[in-house]
Amino acid sequence: SSPRPPIEPAPGTPENRPMAPSSSKTAVAAAALAGCAFVVPNTQRSTERTALRRSGVAQAEASGSSHSGSAALGVTLGALGAAVLRARHAKTTTKAFENELGVQPPLGFWDPAGLSSDGDAREFYRRRVVEIKHGRVSMLACTGYIVQEFFRFPGFLSPSSEIKFTDVPNGLAAATKVPAVGWFQYTVFCGICDLWLMHQVPTNPPGKLCTRLFGEETTNYEYGFLGLPGYLGGKAIADPEVKKKKLNAEIANGRLAMMAIIGMFFQDGLTGSAWGDWANYTDSPLRAFESELGVQPPVGFWDPLGFTKTDDAASFRRRRYVELKHGRVAMFACLGYIVPEYYRWPGDLSPSLGLKFSDVPSGFAAFSKVPLSGWAQMVAFAGTVELFQYVDDPKRAPGDFENAGFLGVPNSYVKAPAGTKEKKLAAEIANGRLAMMAIIGMFFQNGLTGEAWGDWSLYTDSPLRALSPAQEAIAGTGGPFGDDFWDPAGITNGKSKEEILQLRAMELKHGRVAMLAVLGWFHVAAGYHIIGDYAVGEHLDNNPLVNLTQMPMGGIWQVVFTIMCLEWVTTYVCKPPEEKPWDILGWTDILIEDEKSIWNQFGKAQLQELNNGRLAMMGITGLIAQDVLFGDFGEAAVLPCFGAAACKELFSPVGPESTTEPFLGAGFIYPPLAQ
Repeated sequence: SSPRPPIEPAPGTPENRPMAPSSSKTAVAAAALAGCAFVVPNTQRSTERTALRRSGVAQAEASGSSHSGSAALGVTLGALGAAVLRARHAKTTTKAFENELGVQPPLGFWDPAGLSSDGDAREFYRRRVVEIKHGRVSMLACTGYIVQEFFRFPGFLSPSSEIKFTDVPNGLAAATKVPAVGWFQYTVFCGICDLWLMHQVPTNPPGKLCTRLFGEETTNYEYGFLGLPGYLGGKAIADPEVKKKKLNAEIANGRLAMMAIIGMFFQDGLTGSAWGDWANYTDSPLRAFESELGVQPPVGFWDPLGFTKTDDAASFRRRRYVELKHGRVAMFACLGYIVPEYYRWPGDLSPSLGLKFSDVPSGFAAFSKVPLSGWAQMVAFAGTVELFQYVDDPKRAPGDFENAGFLGVPNSYVKAPAGTKEKKLAAEIANGRLAMMAIIGMFFQNGLTGEAWGDWSLYTDSPLRALSPAQEAIAGTGGPFGDDFWDPAGITNGKSKEEILQLRAMELKHGRVAMLAVLGWFHVAAGYHIIGDYAVGEHLDNNPLVNLTQMPMGGIWQVVFTIMCLEWVTTYVCKPPEEKPWDILGWTDILIEDEKSIWNQFGKAQLQELNNGRLAMMGITGLIAQDVLFGDFGEAAVLPCFGAAACKELFSPVGPESTTEPFLGAGFIYPPLAQ
């Protein structure tokens, strides 16, 4: 056969990008990578350095010219071109992938998590390859679920085990029937496909696979339409429009299949059947009360927290009674917010104080205007209604009071229209739920803006407002996403630039300490505390808090002294730059922050350090609290299989109290030191 033609590089791939940076820049970027986690970028300074580097390159290239005027013109045009390219890139980054495959109705370009907001073509390419692969696997998985309902191969699946194909059930239950050698065959086959038969060449478009066999172009081949191999006549679709339509359909079907197979797994796991009958899900929390009032569109019986899982009728009745009462109060509260905007009672609210109804503002501000005697009257009225007028009767339905008629009119003077009671009660529950959400929203709106129907412009402390010049010092440094400025508590409001930089430096320092603390915690919990064991002469406790009390005082003071020395060095001897007080290792002057290279993951590294530090601060606090309150120091987290019974043989008892250790065989115990 004729050799396979060379693969043309796909648009946007590394082969069609500008040349890689010089070896000197690459070396600097590689050396700086180790310190990326301790440095946060400064946009202004990095831009200045970039401009200087580019102008320097332009000057070097122009120096060989025989005309000094041409050299000056080259420098000017080079700097101007770089600025234009930077401006164009800044404007079009968010639209970098809007013309890619998969951008189709009804959602268009759908990226709610902002994964492609950085405009990184290499990262987008990787995600698209993964998406297509997962979609193809999911389509095969869905087909596997469906086909077995209508067709099974004849004969034996495993003659030695006497298992026929018809003996293997459909769905998740098949995992218990297929012998181990069968799973081994599956694993080997998938590995061969992934490593050699279906290889993604980086220069090919995402999803365009070929083989990776020995012999280069002579023995390797690509795949055509529907994955037909080239040696069997498989060819790519020639018509560009038809090809684009088919590829879009594959991506859409793959997305649907990924959702579908997860739904099948849940359905199978809950009902015990691949196409599970709802009647088989006997443990459903929706069973006992699914015919009660309030079960209505669009969510049906909605109990995501599983309050009704116990099937306790008394608890359900109590919760329904509380729900109805809160809903009725919330509906009154919403009316109380709305009506005063259009109507007030005439006359005096308090003649003795000269206070008129029109003098009382709406919302929270009314609390300061109503006199104390007025509040006493309200409390007395509510107590009378609660204790004597509308009293709950356990023999009646929740919220159904004996002496209350339609719309709550006392003593049943008004009757509900015949045949509408159930509909009216369901409407009351739905409106009460809506009112509970609405009144909470009104409270927030009132509290944040200072008015019952607050104007957004009055919320001057909003974290969503434009940043101050001082806050711009750390803008774009992330948390939780790369372009976020996250300060929900408003700590930076009114702070100077220097104060904000110090706050970020303290946050990073605490985060770094917390990350080390979490690592040390699990290191001790796993039983790896060799230095302490050697210093004391015996195996110390694996509980980090107990372990700390067993350490000799001299060792503790050594740790404290070491920390003090580090603080002294970074505060007085080798002070970090003022614009980056967190850069304790001094990477500012040698790191090329904006170098366009796959080795320069500076932005990602700084964001990871910030987010991981925040997570670690929460984590170490939770670990300490859990240990103090419950005595659980997370030992299971460091054990194989998280302490599952299947891995018990990996543990061995150590010490008189049989503390489990993740060592194979007997744990090593240091002998006592010679006296």
